[in-house]
Amino acid sequence: MSTQRARRPEPALVVNVSLLDPAGDYDRVVTFLGREVRLVRVGTDGDVSAAAALVDQWAVRANAIAVTGVREARAAGDHHPELDRLAGLERSAAGVPVTSGERLRGVLQEWAVRHVQTERPGYFTNARVVVLGEHNHEATLRILRDYTANVTVTAPPLLDVLDGLGSVPVLGAAVTAALRPAHHLPERAQALLRTPGPVGSVLAHRAAHECDVIVATYEELLAFGLDSLRGKAVITAAISDERLAHLAELDVDLVLDCTPQPFDVVVESAVLEALMLATSPGSERLTEDALLDKIVAAGLEPRVLQPNGPRRKSRFAFVIHPLSQRHFQNVEPLRTIGKVAPGFVMDAVEKAIAYAPPFNYCHVTGITSPTGAEAEGWLISVGGTPKELMGHSPEFTYARLLAAAEMAQKLGAQIMGLGAFTKVVGDAGVTVARQAPLPVTTGNSYSASAALWAAHEALRRLDLVDTDEDGRLHGKTMVVGATGAIGSVCARLLALASDEVWLVSPETAKLLALKEDIERQSPRASVHVAATPNGHLSDMDLVVTATSGAGKRVLDIMAVKPGCVITDVARPLDLSPEDVARRPDVLVIESGEIELPGTLHMRNIGLPKGVAYACLAETVVLALEGRYEQFTVGREIKWEQVKEIYRLGLKHGMQLAAISGVNGVFTEDAIARTRELALEAREALEARASRASRAVAAQPVG
Repeated sequence: MSTQRARRPEPALVVNVSLLDPAGDYDRVVTFLGREVRLVRVGTDGDVSAAAALVDQWAVRANAIAVTGVREARAAGDHHPELDRLAGLERSAAGVPVTSGERLRGVLQEWAVRHVQTERPGYFTNARVVVLGEHNHEATLRILRDYTANVTVTAPPLLDVLDGLGSVPVLGAAVTAALRPAHHLPERAQALLRTPGPVGSVLAHRAAHECDVIVATYEELLAFGLDSLRGKAVITAAISDERLAHLAELDVDLVLDCTPQPFDVVVESAVLEALMLATSPGSERLTEDALLDKIVAAGLEPRVLQPNGPRRKSRFAFVIHPLSQRHFQNVEPLRTIGKVAPGFVMDAVEKAIAYAPPFNYCHVTGITSPTGAEAEGWLISVGGTPKELMGHSPEFTYARLLAAAEMAQKLGAQIMGLGAFTKVVGDAGVTVARQAPLPVTTGNSYSASAALWAAHEALRRLDLVDTDEDGRLHGKTMVVGATGAIGSVCARLLALASDEVWLVSPETAKLLALKEDIERQSPRASVHVAATPNGHLSDMDLVVTATSGAGKRVLDIMAVKPGCVITDVARPLDLSPEDVARRPDVLVIESGEIELPGTLHMRNIGLPKGVAYACLAETVVLALEGRYEQFTVGREIKWEQVKEIYRLGLKHGMQLAAISGVNGVFTEDAIARTRELALEAREALEARASRASRAVAAQPVG
């Protein structure tokens, strides 16, 4: 008895009848959902009648048919009567299912956006989006509007699209032929076709150059004519290797291909939907459940492509304000007014400016992390000086900060930082963070970290205090304003880094509670408390001033030990230039200054080029890390956050800026001169003490 080998079943047949270029045709056998399927693509070079005939011709043999290119033909003005029939077909005359892929296309577009937003939280939040060709991207546009209101919908002029498509490698002359009917319209109608859509051409190109995300088919993008996609994400579909290479040449950051590509040929959503129909015999259309089941079973996923390697460009905003009338000279027309107006006029201007709405002081660019991440941002100014902010109710400042947050959202920021006195007023950012439309951070964690970073470096360079092999300071330290947000963390850090710490604050109960807490955390340190600093200054090797005294004198600099390092992290400064000038043997530094990575382009904020306050640097670090969250808010700062932001800062290339004081950056010679004067002063003090001791010893007894 002979055994007959079982016959292998014939592959199912799915045909893609395309109105576009036959140069992209293929005939492949693929496996889909465990079943062999023969995929055939037939392009008609714009011949609508031929496409309709092909549908009828292949229906005799095919299990399902996909029709593509109808959108492109309609966009070019082709009004062939067969187009409507092709677009509306769900079954051929022979009863074979026919699809244009609209249902699956909508699902894939929306899923792709949600997929990226889940994998990269905040990626599309407040993003500046430009959509080319609204009707091709309804689902994408709908879901993006859940994450951002910064959406511009435009379209390339229709005949410019036609002309541009001639250079598309795959489509070439075939697409031009497909769109040929538009060229036969009257000249007046052609002129209308060359007019852009909802926004003018200049505005459209400006929006596209400044945006973060472009939603477009490859043909729409090509026709729009952008010469660079640096820093941008492109949401598109059916991207071949050749097209991806071209986008890479344009320096794109990310390409989100909404159409999964499970085969070695590029397919459109219509082909995938036809494959699903072919594997569901007898179904005229897929139910929602069947559609979901097949997407999952086939392992289809959006493609997130980074042809230039992993990189991400984030956006931040930071609120600044003038620290005194002197800062008005940074803005016209206040600079000119200040040159000619008497003092009482500028006092009136200072009061009036406090009521002004926030404005965009400058655009910050050029920040690049060693990881490849980039950040851009905006400095948004509110008009009140510390005197004015402290002279009004907290609600006065809250209203201006919330207005700044609204502006930041419209600019595209994903996180906003509060600078100087805007983070001191009221509840230290809690109310603003609760009501703002984007995450808010005060920057106090990095300010505390930078304060001690700078102090440690200054002590090292002066070389007047002994340290052990672990860098622990064998000397005495003091924090003035120890119960404040930054001061309390500085106190905890100093307790870890020095033998003896003095905590100074008029808030007696808070001071005692802080002392107990630090002693539990750092039992090795000797912790003392005082309401005022002056009685103990002469013994201190390091003093950190972190008050909110708004310019009031908080310590007597003449009582400070020669060679002491004073780190003034208060804004405005606790020590005036006049005070500092009286003690050239003391190093008074302004901490909280960080050198940002990259080639920074930022308008003057009173710091050296490339340098930012630590509170601003915290906002930048969080943006570079993609951490769009309320990192530091309120008056309590967590030690874990201080360590974390320091670690993240190092990861992203943050460096301590050159140590600077009220007169600018300290040179090596200036620090050496301070050391020399300190040693001379100490010798003089020792000689004076020795003479006094001898004089006491020489006094007769009795």
